[in-house]
Amino acid sequence: MYAIIDLQWHQYIVKKWDTIIVDRMSNEVGESVTLSTVLAVFDEEWDNVSLWTPYLKKAKVTVKVLENKKGPKINVLKFKRKTRYERNYWFRPFQTILQVEELIS
Repeated sequence: MYAIIDLQWHQYIVKKWDTIIVDRMSNEVGESVTLSTVLAVFDEEWDNVSLWTPYLKKAKVTVKVLENKKGPKINVLKFKRKTRYERNYWFRPFQTILQVEELIS
């Protein structure tokens, strides 16, 4: 069974025991979080599809926070042609790794 969840303005297709990397969440490592922002629930053959606008009322996804870490380095280059303006900087975004523990439809 698969679910499409809406988390921090991003949508993810998840199934049980999947691991996803999302933007930094304020939860501690090892903490379980229940997400009620489920957009759709379906099976592998697309026989049973449930969707509602904007969210399913009874569907919930429980995830566990595995790790809070920094992501890979990202290079940002800004420039304006013909004026010799160039700005180059790097940063590492904070990320949270989540594991899906339970899908309730």
